[in-house]
Amino acid sequence: MRPILSVADPALLDRIIDEARCILATTGMEIRGAAMHRLLLEAGLPAAADGRILFPDDVVDRALKSAPASFTLFDRDGNPHAEIGGDHVHFTPGSSGLKVQDHRTGHTRQATTADFVEYVRVCDGLEHVRYLATAFSTGDDIEANVSDAWRLLLCLTNSKRPVVSGAFTEHGVPRMAEMMQLFRRDRADLIARPMSIFTITATGNFRYSEDSCQNLIDCVKAGIPVEIVPVTLMGLTAPVTLVGAAVFHAVDTLAGVVMSQLVRPGAPVLYGGAPAEFHMRETTSPMLGVQALYLDVINAQIGKRLGLPVQAYMGLSDAKELDAQAGAETFGSALLAALAGVNSVSGPGMLDFVLVFSLPKLVFDNEVCGQALRLVRPLQIVDDLPTGHLVEAQLADMHLITAAHTLTHWEQHLYLPGAVYDRKNREAWQRMGGGKTLWQRAVDEVEQRLTAYTPIDVDPRAVAEMERLIRSGMSSDAPLPAIPGPRHESPGGSEGRRQRRFRR
Repeated sequence: MRPILSVADPALLDRIIDEARCILATTGMEIRGAAMHRLLLEAGLPAAADGRILFPDDVVDRALKSAPASFTLFDRDGNPHAEIGGDHVHFTPGSSGLKVQDHRTGHTRQATTADFVEYVRVCDGLEHVRYLATAFSTGDDIEANVSDAWRLLLCLTNSKRPVVSGAFTEHGVPRMAEMMQLFRRDRADLIARPMSIFTITATGNFRYSEDSCQNLIDCVKAGIPVEIVPVTLMGLTAPVTLVGAAVFHAVDTLAGVVMSQLVRPGAPVLYGGAPAEFHMRETTSPMLGVQALYLDVINAQIGKRLGLPVQAYMGLSDAKELDAQAGAETFGSALLAALAGVNSVSGPGMLDFVLVFSLPKLVFDNEVCGQALRLVRPLQIVDDLPTGHLVEAQLADMHLITAAHTLTHWEQHLYLPGAVYDRKNREAWQRMGGGKTLWQRAVDEVEQRLTAYTPIDVDPRAVAEMERLIRSGMSSDAPLPAIPGPRHESPGGSEGRRQRRFRR
């Protein structure tokens, strides 16, 4: 038995789902992608007088029947890495960042390729952040139309972990699929052993844009699992109340699930979401408002009710710094996600309405995620019922610190956070760390992990082919940005760095 959080009974969940299905069947969706629109009509879906595509119940039923309840993510070498579904909970960094908080200065600025490489190398060693995400854009150092593929290259050459990603343009997915296929025997092997999840964003207002439609088609054909992620904005583009917002969210998400199954039955798809509240005073969109978090949990229950793996944006913060608000929002939402059984939780590392990525926050969040995951471990009897031998040991020595039971089990049952978390008494805190703040401890942890990073092996031919694919999408002959070598490399020329950076 594991701790769980349930906020709606099955009867209410079914009413929400039925209402969403009714809207899909009678109002339908505006499908702006020409290829997807044509595919849906050819599959027999009717169109309303205004051109909106209607989704009849039988079509929805078939899609839910063919969509898998779980799937496995594999690492770059093809080894099983994470099971997505059931009660499995995995944390991954948030995406969509436009800037970084420089851990050396504390200032927020435009990100660069060097920042992204440092992020991958830090995240590669985090114990409780299960796989990567293409967390933030690298600014103007690479052309915008290939920046999605460039981020993927930086992930694939600096880590073997799977990655949550996505394409920035209508035709970006095929290039990225070709890059990942370089690490598989062929396309069938990439389908059988996926190494990535791509985000498909429902546009809102019961609409799918040209980019989202084409990206969904290309991902599913390439065997890339997709997460359907509506940005349900309560009080602006969705009802301000929870049940109504859940219905709107289900309409957008179910439409994406159906479309994925019409492209290829059996394609892995997550019931995802990134709900937010519309702040009536500040006109902002907090994702960590308590109402938005409540909706996250309802959405997870609905997805599980439909028999689908689920995703949510949680374990992050709307705060601008790694401060008390950031800690409270991150731990609270990570804990809710774990208790709700969200399979893929996007968020660690993110600040400021998912606009800013922070490495100090990422290493702090790693500890938060570890504690949330520890809390939802199944409750078990571990040689402690009956307790007669423990009572005897306590009375004999007046403590249990050296008891056989303690020595056998403490490492598995007491969670001891790393140096980012302060567990010292005040005297030791002042003596050993000079009274360092959370920010200072987190910066130290980032630096230590960067220094300890060990380069991974990658075939230079694969690197050259990925670079060729990226250049083929560029409008100029500008060189690709330089990739910094690991901290512990010896000095040398650029060619020496290029040869060494892929050697273990």
